[in-house]
Amino acid sequence: MSKSSSLNKVFADLPVTIFEAMSQAARDNAAINLGQGFPDDPGPEDIRRAAAEASLNGYNQYPSMMGLPELRQAIATHYGHWHGLKLDPMSEVMVTSGGTEALTSAILAVVQPGDEVVCFQPVYDSYLPIIRQAGGIPRLVRLEPPHWRLNEDMLKSVFNSKTKAVLFNNPLNPSAVVYPREDLELLARYCQEFDVIAICDEVWEHVTFDEHKHIPLITIPGMRERTIKVGSAGKIFSLTGWKIGFVCAAPPLLRVAAKVHQFLTFTTAPNLQAAVAYGLGKSDDYFLSMRKDLTRSRDRLTRGLESLGFPVLKSQGTYFLTVDLSPLGLNESDTEFCWRIVKDYKVAAIPVSAFYEQDPVTSVVRFCFAKKDETLDTALERLSDAVRGRKR
Repeated sequence: MSKSSSLNKVFADLPVTIFEAMSQAARDNAAINLGQGFPDDPGPEDIRRAAAEASLNGYNQYPSMMGLPELRQAIATHYGHWHGLKLDPMSEVMVTSGGTEALTSAILAVVQPGDEVVCFQPVYDSYLPIIRQAGGIPRLVRLEPPHWRLNEDMLKSVFNSKTKAVLFNNPLNPSAVVYPREDLELLARYCQEFDVIAICDEVWEHVTFDEHKHIPLITIPGMRERTIKVGSAGKIFSLTGWKIGFVCAAPPLLRVAAKVHQFLTFTTAPNLQAAVAYGLGKSDDYFLSMRKDLTRSRDRLTRGLESLGFPVLKSQGTYFLTVDLSPLGLNESDTEFCWRIVKDYKVAAIPVSAFYEQDPVTSVVRFCFAKKDETLDTALERLSDAVRGRKR
Protein backbone atom coordinates (compact mmCIF):
# COMPACT_ATOMS: atom_id res chain seq x y z
CA MET A 1 0.00 0.00 0.00
CA SER A 2 1.40 3.39 -0.98
CA LYS A 3 2.20 5.81 1.83
CA SER A 4 0.49 8.52 -0.20
CA SER A 5 -2.83 6.68 0.06
CA SER A 6 -2.84 7.23 3.82
CA LEU A 7 -2.17 10.98 3.77
CA ASN A 8 -4.42 13.23 5.85
CA LYS A 9 -7.84 12.95 4.22
CA VAL A 10 -9.01 16.27 5.59
CA PHE A 11 -6.62 18.04 3.26
CA ALA A 12 -5.68 15.42 0.65
CA ASP A 13 -9.25 15.22 -0.65
CA LEU A 14 -9.83 18.96 -0.86
CA PRO A 15 -10.29 20.38 -4.36
CA VAL A 16 -8.45 23.45 -5.58
CA THR A 17 -10.29 26.44 -4.14
CA ILE A 18 -12.68 28.28 -6.43
CA PHE A 19 -10.64 31.45 -5.83
CA GLU A 20 -7.48 29.89 -7.20
CA ALA A 21 -9.37 28.16 -10.02
CA MET A 22 -11.07 31.35 -11.20
CA SER A 23 -7.95 33.48 -10.76
CA GLN A 24 -6.02 30.99 -12.88
CA ALA A 25 -8.82 31.07 -15.45
CA ALA A 26 -8.57 34.86 -15.45
CA ARG A 27 -4.85 34.63 -16.18
CA ASP A 28 -5.35 31.95 -18.85
CA ASN A 29 -8.05 33.99 -20.62
CA ALA A 30 -6.51 37.45 -20.12
CA ALA A 31 -9.66 38.31 -18.18
CA ILE A 32 -10.38 41.08 -15.69
CA ASN A 33 -10.42 39.44 -12.26
CA LEU A 34 -13.51 40.57 -10.35
CA GLY A 35 -13.50 37.26 -8.51
CA GLN A 36 -10.80 37.30 -5.85
CA GLY A 37 -11.12 40.05 -3.27
CA PHE A 38 -8.15 42.31 -3.67
CA PRO A 39 -7.91 45.96 -4.80
CA ASP A 40 -5.86 47.02 -7.82
CA ASP A 41 -4.54 49.93 -5.75
CA PRO A 42 -1.18 49.78 -3.92
CA GLY A 43 -2.69 50.87 -0.60
CA PRO A 44 -2.16 53.95 1.59
CA GLU A 45 1.25 55.46 0.85
CA ASP A 46 1.89 56.75 4.36
CA ILE A 47 1.32 53.28 5.86
CA ARG A 48 3.58 51.68 3.25
CA ARG A 49 6.26 54.28 4.00
CA ALA A 50 5.94 53.49 7.71
CA ALA A 51 6.64 49.83 6.91
CA ALA A 52 9.65 50.76 4.78
CA GLU A 53 11.01 53.01 7.51
CA ALA A 54 10.56 50.30 10.12
CA SER A 55 12.32 47.79 7.90
CA LEU A 56 15.31 50.08 7.28
CA ASN A 57 15.70 51.58 10.73
CA GLY A 58 13.68 49.37 13.05
CA TYR A 59 13.99 45.95 14.64
CA ASN A 60 14.06 43.03 12.18
CA GLN A 61 14.63 40.03 14.45
CA TYR A 62 11.98 37.89 16.12
CA PRO A 63 9.38 40.14 17.71
CA SER A 64 7.23 38.99 20.62
CA MET A 65 5.11 35.96 19.80
CA MET A 66 2.04 37.91 20.93
CA GLY A 67 2.86 40.90 18.71
CA LEU A 68 4.68 44.19 19.11
CA PRO A 69 3.48 45.89 22.31
CA GLU A 70 2.78 49.11 20.37
CA LEU A 71 0.53 47.25 17.94
CA ARG A 72 -1.35 45.43 20.68
CA GLN A 73 -1.90 48.78 22.40
CA ALA A 74 -3.00 50.33 19.10
CA ILE A 75 -5.53 47.51 18.53
CA ALA A 76 -6.97 47.94 22.03
CA THR A 77 -7.17 51.72 21.63
CA HIS A 78 -8.73 51.40 18.17
CA TYR A 79 -11.51 49.06 19.30
CA GLY A 80 -12.10 51.16 22.39
CA HIS A 81 -12.61 54.20 20.17
CA TRP A 82 -14.76 52.61 17.46
CA HIS A 83 -16.81 50.11 19.47
CA GLY A 84 -16.46 51.02 23.14
CA LEU A 85 -14.73 47.67 23.67
CA LYS A 86 -12.28 47.81 26.57
CA LEU A 87 -9.37 45.40 26.07
CA ASP A 88 -6.21 44.80 28.09
CA PRO A 89 -3.58 44.91 25.32
CA MET A 90 -1.22 42.59 27.18
CA SER A 91 -3.67 39.83 28.14
CA GLU A 92 -6.53 40.14 25.63
CA VAL A 93 -4.87 40.99 22.29
CA MET A 94 -2.66 38.89 20.00
CA VAL A 95 -1.20 39.54 16.54
CA THR A 96 -1.17 36.72 13.95
CA SER A 97 0.00 36.18 10.39
CA GLY A 98 -3.31 37.13 8.83
CA GLY A 99 -6.97 36.58 9.58
CA THR A 100 -6.96 32.95 8.40
CA GLU A 101 -4.20 32.07 10.86
CA ALA A 102 -6.11 33.92 13.57
CA LEU A 103 -9.20 31.84 12.83
CA THR A 104 -7.15 28.63 12.74
CA SER A 105 -5.61 29.45 16.12
CA ALA A 106 -9.06 30.13 17.56
CA ILE A 107 -10.65 26.96 16.15
CA LEU A 108 -7.82 24.67 17.27
CA ALA A 109 -7.86 26.30 20.70
CA VAL A 110 -11.56 25.61 21.23
CA VAL A 111 -12.59 22.52 19.29
CA GLN A 112 -11.89 18.96 20.43
CA PRO A 113 -12.86 15.61 18.85
CA GLY A 114 -16.62 15.14 18.83
CA ASP A 115 -17.47 18.80 19.44
CA GLU A 116 -20.12 20.27 17.18
CA VAL A 117 -19.50 23.66 15.58
CA VAL A 118 -22.29 25.73 14.03
CA CYS A 119 -21.37 27.35 10.71
CA PHE A 120 -23.49 29.49 8.42
CA GLN A 121 -23.52 28.83 4.69
CA PRO A 122 -22.27 30.58 2.59
CA VAL A 123 -19.15 29.72 4.61
CA TYR A 124 -15.56 30.87 4.09
CA ASP A 125 -13.53 27.98 2.71
CA SER A 126 -10.97 27.63 5.53
CA TYR A 127 -13.48 27.01 8.33
CA LEU A 128 -14.60 23.45 7.65
CA PRO A 129 -11.19 21.80 7.01
CA ILE A 130 -9.75 23.25 10.23
CA ILE A 131 -12.80 22.22 12.27
CA ARG A 132 -12.45 18.68 10.91
CA GLN A 133 -8.69 18.63 11.51
CA ALA A 134 -9.50 19.41 15.16
CA GLY A 135 -11.94 16.48 15.20
CA GLY A 136 -14.97 18.71 15.28
CA ILE A 137 -18.26 18.16 13.50
CA PRO A 138 -19.61 21.11 11.48
CA ARG A 139 -23.34 21.73 11.80
CA LEU A 140 -24.31 23.73 8.73
CA VAL A 141 -27.06 26.35 8.56
CA ARG A 142 -28.29 27.45 5.13
CA LEU A 143 -28.68 31.21 4.63
CA GLU A 144 -30.65 32.35 1.60
CA PRO A 145 -30.89 35.41 -0.64
CA PRO A 146 -31.89 38.14 -0.80
CA HIS A 147 -31.49 38.98 2.90
CA TRP A 148 -29.26 36.16 4.27
CA ARG A 149 -30.64 36.76 7.78
CA LEU A 150 -30.61 34.54 10.88
CA ASN A 151 -33.83 33.33 12.46
CA GLU A 152 -34.97 31.38 15.50
CA ASP A 153 -35.88 28.20 13.62
CA MET A 154 -32.47 27.79 12.02
CA LEU A 155 -30.64 28.23 15.34
CA LYS A 156 -33.03 25.92 17.14
CA SER A 157 -32.29 23.21 14.54
CA VAL A 158 -28.53 23.08 15.22
CA PHE A 159 -27.75 24.22 18.77
CA ASN A 160 -27.72 21.37 21.31
CA SER A 161 -25.76 19.99 24.26
CA LYS A 162 -22.89 18.94 21.97
CA THR A 163 -22.43 22.41 20.47
CA LYS A 164 -19.03 23.75 21.51
CA ALA A 165 -18.64 26.75 19.22
CA VAL A 166 -20.21 28.84 16.50
CA LEU A 167 -18.27 30.48 13.67
CA PHE A 168 -19.89 33.73 12.67
CA ASN A 169 -18.74 35.97 9.82
CA ASN A 170 -19.96 39.57 10.05
CA PRO A 171 -19.96 41.43 7.68
CA LEU A 172 -20.61 38.28 5.70
CA ASN A 173 -18.46 37.35 2.73
CA PRO A 174 -19.70 36.61 0.08
CA SER A 175 -23.23 37.91 0.55
CA ALA A 176 -22.19 41.42 1.68
CA VAL A 177 -24.58 41.58 4.66
CA VAL A 178 -23.89 43.61 7.82
CA TYR A 179 -25.91 41.96 10.58
CA PRO A 180 -28.19 44.14 12.70
CA ARG A 181 -28.30 44.05 16.50
CA GLU A 182 -31.50 41.98 16.41
CA ASP A 183 -29.69 39.04 14.77
CA LEU A 184 -26.68 39.39 17.06
CA GLU A 185 -28.84 39.33 20.17
CA LEU A 186 -30.61 36.22 18.88
CA LEU A 187 -27.30 34.43 18.31
CA ALA A 188 -25.98 35.61 21.68
CA ARG A 189 -29.03 34.17 23.43
CA TYR A 190 -28.36 30.74 21.95
CA CYS A 191 -24.65 30.93 22.79
CA GLN A 192 -25.45 31.67 26.41
CA GLU A 193 -28.26 29.11 26.69
CA PHE A 194 -26.03 26.30 25.37
CA ASP A 195 -22.72 27.55 26.85
CA VAL A 196 -21.15 28.04 23.42
CA ILE A 197 -18.00 29.95 22.44
CA ALA A 198 -18.39 32.34 19.49
CA ILE A 199 -15.49 32.65 17.05
CA CYS A 200 -16.21 35.84 15.14
CA ASP A 201 -14.64 36.49 11.76
CA GLU A 202 -14.95 40.29 11.61
CA VAL A 203 -12.22 41.07 9.09
CA TRP A 204 -14.58 43.32 7.09
CA GLU A 205 -15.58 45.35 10.15
CA HIS A 206 -14.48 48.71 8.69
CA VAL A 207 -15.83 48.04 5.19
CA THR A 208 -19.49 48.96 5.68
CA PHE A 209 -21.72 51.26 3.66
CA ASP A 210 -24.67 53.62 3.92
CA GLU A 211 -26.18 53.55 7.41
CA HIS A 212 -25.00 50.04 8.23
CA LYS A 213 -22.68 49.89 11.24
CA HIS A 214 -20.65 46.93 12.35
CA ILE A 215 -21.47 45.72 15.87
CA PRO A 216 -18.95 43.22 17.29
CA LEU A 217 -20.67 40.22 18.87
CA ILE A 218 -18.24 40.51 21.80
CA THR A 219 -19.98 43.79 22.78
CA ILE A 220 -23.42 42.18 23.10
CA PRO A 221 -24.34 41.64 26.79
CA GLY A 222 -23.26 38.22 28.03
CA MET A 223 -20.74 37.64 25.22
CA ARG A 224 -17.59 39.35 26.54
CA GLU A 225 -16.14 36.21 28.16
CA ARG A 226 -17.23 33.73 25.48
CA THR A 227 -16.21 35.46 22.24
CA ILE A 228 -13.00 35.32 20.21
CA LYS A 229 -12.91 38.32 17.89
CA VAL A 230 -10.79 38.15 14.72
CA GLY A 231 -9.76 41.19 12.67
CA SER A 232 -7.46 41.88 9.73
CA ALA A 233 -5.27 44.85 8.88
CA GLY A 234 -5.17 43.62 5.30
CA LYS A 235 -8.88 44.33 4.91
CA ILE A 236 -8.88 47.54 6.95
CA PHE A 237 -6.08 49.13 4.91
CA SER A 238 -6.55 47.37 1.55
CA LEU A 239 -3.14 45.72 1.97
CA THR A 240 -4.24 42.11 1.56
CA GLY A 241 -0.71 40.74 1.07
CA TRP A 242 0.52 41.94 4.45
CA LYS A 243 -1.27 39.19 6.40
CA ILE A 244 -1.55 40.91 9.78
CA GLY A 245 -4.41 39.50 11.85
CA PHE A 246 -5.78 40.34 15.29
CA VAL A 247 -7.22 38.04 17.95
CA CYS A 248 -9.09 39.63 20.85
CA ALA A 249 -10.57 37.58 23.68
CA ALA A 250 -10.80 37.23 27.43
CA PRO A 251 -7.55 35.91 28.96
CA PRO A 252 -8.64 32.25 29.43
CA LEU A 253 -9.50 32.00 25.73
CA LEU A 254 -6.56 34.01 24.44
CA ARG A 255 -3.99 32.02 26.41
CA VAL A 256 -4.90 28.80 24.60
CA ALA A 257 -5.19 30.47 21.18
CA ALA A 258 -1.69 31.88 21.78
CA LYS A 259 -0.31 28.39 22.39
CA VAL A 260 -1.72 27.28 19.04
CA HIS A 261 -0.33 30.39 17.32
CA GLN A 262 3.08 29.59 18.83
CA PHE A 263 3.26 26.39 16.79
CA LEU A 264 1.69 27.71 13.57
CA THR A 265 3.58 30.85 12.59
CA PHE A 266 4.96 31.91 16.00
CA THR A 267 5.30 35.54 15.01
CA THR A 268 4.78 38.09 12.25
CA ALA A 269 6.98 40.58 10.34
CA PRO A 270 7.82 43.41 12.77
CA ASN A 271 8.04 46.16 10.16
CA LEU A 272 4.48 45.44 9.01
CA GLN A 273 3.28 45.35 12.61
CA ALA A 274 4.84 48.76 13.24
CA ALA A 275 3.14 50.17 10.15
CA VAL A 276 -0.25 48.75 11.13
CA ALA A 277 0.12 50.29 14.60
CA TYR A 278 0.65 53.63 12.86
CA GLY A 279 -2.36 53.02 10.59
CA LEU A 280 -4.75 52.13 13.39
CA GLY A 281 -4.01 55.47 14.96
CA LYS A 282 -5.12 57.45 11.92
CA SER A 283 -8.00 59.87 12.32
CA ASP A 284 -11.61 58.91 11.72
CA ASP A 285 -11.45 60.81 8.44
CA TYR A 286 -9.23 58.12 6.91
CA PHE A 287 -11.67 55.30 7.67
CA LEU A 288 -14.72 57.32 6.62
CA SER A 289 -13.01 58.37 3.39
CA MET A 290 -12.09 54.75 2.65
CA ARG A 291 -15.74 53.76 3.01
CA LYS A 292 -16.83 56.68 0.83
CA ASP A 293 -14.44 55.67 -1.96
CA LEU A 294 -15.56 52.04 -1.83
CA THR A 295 -19.22 53.12 -1.76
CA ARG A 296 -18.62 55.04 -4.98
CA SER A 297 -17.03 51.98 -6.61
CA ARG A 298 -19.88 49.78 -5.38
CA ASP A 299 -22.44 52.14 -6.84
CA ARG A 300 -20.55 52.41 -10.13
CA LEU A 301 -20.53 48.65 -10.64
CA THR A 302 -24.11 48.30 -9.38
CA ARG A 303 -25.45 50.87 -11.84
CA GLY A 304 -23.49 49.34 -14.68
CA LEU A 305 -24.65 45.79 -14.02
CA GLU A 306 -28.25 46.88 -13.57
CA SER A 307 -28.12 48.75 -16.87
CA LEU A 308 -27.09 45.46 -18.51
CA GLY A 309 -30.05 43.65 -16.99
CA PHE A 310 -28.38 41.99 -14.00
CA PRO A 311 -30.49 41.85 -10.79
CA VAL A 312 -28.03 43.19 -8.18
CA LEU A 313 -28.52 42.46 -4.48
CA LYS A 314 -27.63 45.50 -2.39
CA SER A 315 -24.16 45.32 -0.86
CA GLN A 316 -24.07 46.49 2.76
CA GLY A 317 -20.35 45.82 3.29
CA THR A 318 -17.15 44.01 2.14
CA TYR A 319 -15.51 44.45 -1.30
CA PHE A 320 -18.30 42.51 -2.99
CA LEU A 321 -21.73 42.70 -4.49
CA THR A 322 -23.84 39.80 -5.64
CA VAL A 323 -26.15 39.19 -8.58
CA ASP A 324 -29.08 36.77 -8.39
CA LEU A 325 -29.40 35.14 -11.80
CA SER A 326 -32.65 33.32 -11.03
CA PRO A 327 -35.02 35.95 -12.56
CA LEU A 328 -33.10 35.95 -15.85
CA GLY A 329 -34.05 32.52 -17.14
CA LEU A 330 -30.51 31.80 -18.31
CA ASN A 331 -30.82 28.02 -17.96
CA GLU A 332 -27.42 27.73 -16.27
CA SER A 333 -26.08 27.56 -12.72
CA ASP A 334 -23.90 30.20 -11.08
CA THR A 335 -20.84 28.02 -11.71
CA GLU A 336 -21.68 27.55 -15.39
CA PHE A 337 -22.28 31.29 -15.70
CA CYS A 338 -18.89 32.12 -14.17
CA TRP A 339 -17.01 29.73 -16.44
CA ARG A 340 -18.88 31.10 -19.46
CA ILE A 341 -18.13 34.76 -18.78
CA VAL A 342 -14.46 34.20 -17.99
CA LYS A 343 -13.99 32.35 -21.30
CA ASP A 344 -16.38 34.24 -23.56
CA TYR A 345 -16.40 37.75 -22.03
CA LYS A 346 -13.00 37.84 -20.27
CA VAL A 347 -14.37 38.73 -16.84
CA ALA A 348 -13.89 36.51 -13.77
CA ALA A 349 -16.46 36.25 -10.97
CA ILE A 350 -17.10 33.74 -8.17
CA PRO A 351 -20.14 31.42 -7.92
CA VAL A 352 -21.62 31.67 -4.43
CA SER A 353 -22.52 27.95 -4.51
CA ALA A 354 -18.80 27.35 -3.89
CA PHE A 355 -19.35 28.62 -0.34
CA TYR A 356 -21.85 25.82 0.39
CA GLU A 357 -21.09 22.20 1.26
CA GLN A 358 -24.74 21.13 1.48
CA ASP A 359 -27.86 22.20 -0.39
CA PRO A 360 -26.21 25.14 -2.18
CA VAL A 361 -27.82 28.28 -3.48
CA THR A 362 -26.95 27.96 -7.17
CA SER A 363 -28.15 31.23 -8.67
CA VAL A 364 -25.93 33.89 -7.07
CA VAL A 365 -22.64 35.28 -8.41
CA ARG A 366 -20.15 37.49 -6.55
CA PHE A 367 -18.24 40.39 -8.12
CA CYS A 368 -15.46 42.41 -6.47
CA PHE A 369 -15.81 46.17 -6.91
CA ALA A 370 -12.62 47.24 -5.07
CA LYS A 371 -11.07 48.22 -8.41
CA LYS A 372 -10.18 51.36 -10.33
CA ASP A 373 -12.94 53.01 -12.38
CA GLU A 374 -11.34 52.00 -15.67
CA THR A 375 -11.16 48.37 -14.54
CA LEU A 376 -14.85 48.32 -13.65
CA ASP A 377 -15.85 50.16 -16.82
CA THR A 378 -13.91 47.78 -19.04
CA ALA A 379 -15.46 44.79 -17.29
CA LEU A 380 -18.92 46.23 -17.85
CA GLU A 381 -18.19 46.80 -21.53
CA ARG A 382 -17.13 43.18 -21.88
CA LEU A 383 -20.29 41.95 -20.10
CA SER A 384 -22.63 44.06 -22.22
CA ASP A 385 -24.09 41.04 -24.02
CA ALA A 386 -23.66 38.39 -21.32
CA VAL A 387 -27.36 38.28 -20.44
CA ARG A 388 -28.87 38.69 -23.91
CA GLY A 389 -26.38 36.30 -25.42
CA ARG A 390 -27.59 33.44 -23.22
CA LYS A 391 -31.36 33.91 -22.97
CA ARG A 392 -33.51 31.33 -24.66
